[in-house]
Amino acid sequence: MIWFWLNLKKKKKMTPATRQKVLGLYRKIFQIAKKWQSASGQTEETVKEKEYIKNEARTLFRKNKHVTDPKLIEQCIEECEARIEIGLHYNIPYPRPIHLPPMGLAHKQGRTLRHQEKLRKISKPIYLKSHDEVS
Repeated sequence: MIWFWLNLKKKKKMTPATRQKVLGLYRKIFQIAKKWQSASGQTEETVKEKEYIKNEARTLFRKNKHVTDPKLIEQCIEECEARIEIGLHYNIPYPRPIHLPPMGLAHKQGRTLRHQEKLRKISKPIYLKSHDEVS
């Protein structure tokens, strides 16, 4: 019985609506890259940023190509949408870094390094979830 359940779980596929949403995001990113202008206005910088956008999209979409868990797919979609919005708003294609003071997240009692790492991972914004894994 357990074997049957595991096989069923492995064979889950993405719904057509989710697939369309993902493909739409992929197309949207490449449309943004095509029209992208760097904040400095320099041609070299614009070309460099366009290439970064395309390469980042290819890398992350290929990395997540085999994800079948609906919750994980939804997280990836949310991250993608957040990065698009932030990139367009600030006119910067690179993920915005977060600045947290060292040892600033734990309670005064029990400030262990492992606990700090766990709290940093939890507090990481959605638009940076996959950035450290790829970079």
